[in-house]
Amino acid sequence: MAVCWFSLFLCFGFLFGLLECSIGDRDPIYRNCVEQCVEMGNIGTVSIAHCKFPPDGANVNSSWYMQEPLYVQWKHLNCISECRYHCMMQREKEREAQGQSPVKYHGKWPFKRVFVFQEPVSAAFSALNLLMHFIGWLSFFILVHYKLPLRPQSKRTYYEYTGLWHIYGLLSMNAWFWSAIFHTLDFNLTEKFDYSSAVALLGYSVILSTLRVFNVKDEASRVMYAAPILAFVTTHILYLNFYELDYGWNMKVCLVMGFAQLIMWSVWAGITRHPARLKLWTVVFGCALAMLLEIYDFPPYQGYVDAHALWHFSTIPLTYLWWSFIKDDAVYRTSAQIRKLK
Repeated sequence: MAVCWFSLFLCFGFLFGLLECSIGDRDPIYRNCVEQCVEMGNIGTVSIAHCKFPPDGANVNSSWYMQEPLYVQWKHLNCISECRYHCMMQREKEREAQGQSPVKYHGKWPFKRVFVFQEPVSAAFSALNLLMHFIGWLSFFILVHYKLPLRPQSKRTYYEYTGLWHIYGLLSMNAWFWSAIFHTLDFNLTEKFDYSSAVALLGYSVILSTLRVFNVKDEASRVMYAAPILAFVTTHILYLNFYELDYGWNMKVCLVMGFAQLIMWSVWAGITRHPARLKLWTVVFGCALAMLLEIYDFPPYQGYVDAHALWHFSTIPLTYLWWSFIKDDAVYRTSAQIRKLK
C-alpha cells in the first residue's frame, strides 16, 4: 500500500508546488521590485552580485573567462532567483506589518533560506526518508540473502519477489534523493529529475503491486503484465519532459495509477490471511491521515515548517513499517515454499 501512497504523495507534492501563477507573483509591487532588482543589481542595501552579469552569464565587453562560474549556475544563485527571493522577503515583511497573511510566490510559500537550502526542513526530512529506505532495503537484503534459507543448488532465495523489491528500494531511494535536491535547489533541472523519479517510482509500483497481489511468479507472465505499463509510463515521462509539462493530465495519470494500487492492496489485505496484514492496514490508514497534510495546506511556521514538510516527516515512521511488512512477507513466503517442498 505504501508503494502506492509514497509515490502518489511525491507526485502531488511536486504538482501542488509548481503552479506558476500565484497571488504573490501577480502582485505589482513584487513584480516591480524584481524588475528593478534585475536592472539595478540591488534591493535597498542588498547588492545582488549575480546581477552584475547579463542574462547570458557573461559580463558586458568581457571575455569568455568572465562568464559566471559553473558551480554558481548549479546552485542557481543567479540574478533572477536572487531578486525573487529578496523581493519576496521584503514584500512579506510589508504584508506582515499591514496584518496580512503570507501568500504563495510562483506556486510556493515564502520560505526562509538556510545557506543554499531553499526549503531546509523539507530537504532534511526528504533526506531522512532516503535514509529510512536505505536502512529498510539493506535490512531486507541481509534478511533474504544471509538469514533466510537459500535454495541448495542455485543458492537463490526462496522468496519469489526478492529482485522486484530490490528494484523498488533503489527507485525509492532515487526518488527521495531528488526530492531532497529539489527542496534544496529549485530550478529546471532538479525539477525534472524530481518529477521523473517520482513518476517512475509510481509506475513501477503499479507493476510490483500487480505481480504481488495476483501472485505472478512465471517470468513470461511478469513480462506480459509489466510491458504495457512500462511502455505507458516511459511514454508519459517523455511526453511531460520533452513535449508539454501538462500538470492537469499528469495528476489524472497519477490518480488512476495510485487508486488502482489502493484498490488492489486494500482488497488483498482484506481477503488474505497474511500474518503481517495488520502492519499493512496500519500503513494504509497512516498514509490516508498523512494525505490530509497535503490537502490542508498552510503557510510555513516561522518561515520553515509547512504542511508539506510535516508530510515528509510523517512518512518516516511509515517507511519503517512498510519495510517491516516487506520483510515479514519474505519470511512468510519462504516458509511456505519450504513447507511445499517437503
